[in-house]
Amino acid sequence: MEDGNHTPNPEPPDGMYPARMDDRGRVKLPTVFKEYLDSLEDKKLFVTSLDRRIARIYPILQWRETKKFLEDYTADPAAAENLYFNALDLGAESEMDNQGRILFSPELRRELGMEDQPVRVYCYAGRIEVLNQPTYDQRKAAATRSPEADLAALKKAGLK
Repeated sequence: MEDGNHTPNPEPPDGMYPARMDDRGRVKLPTVFKEYLDSLEDKKLFVTSLDRRIARIYPILQWRETKKFLEDYTADPAAAENLYFNALDLGAESEMDNQGRILFSPELRRELGMEDQPVRVYCYAGRIEVLNQPTYDQRKAAATRSPEADLAALKKAGLK
């Protein structure tokens, strides 16, 4: 039952946006991300990194699903345990403040080189990914190496 304040399945925003981590370790999210997180029923977040390169802001319910997946993954349990270790080593529960800022743990900020730096944010699979400038530059270079070939391959696979 809707109470007017929450949509049943809020849509994550599209697009990549510039943001900045302030000197206190908070990222102020663009308005569309704030509205997305505000629309979620549970306001708790888990902020971490699985690969020690890209920060992830998980709505807590999605983090619990990810955690369960990692705990139950049997095809390569060592890989799952490594990612889970990274997540716990760098992660912390957080909440967005009324100005749209989310606090990152000191360990995460230092490991990813984000302290008092510009970052890029985008949604992927319901979570918010936060890239420091060098990681953004690397991802952009990789994505722009062969876009025509990538597009042709995916069109052949059914992309419209």
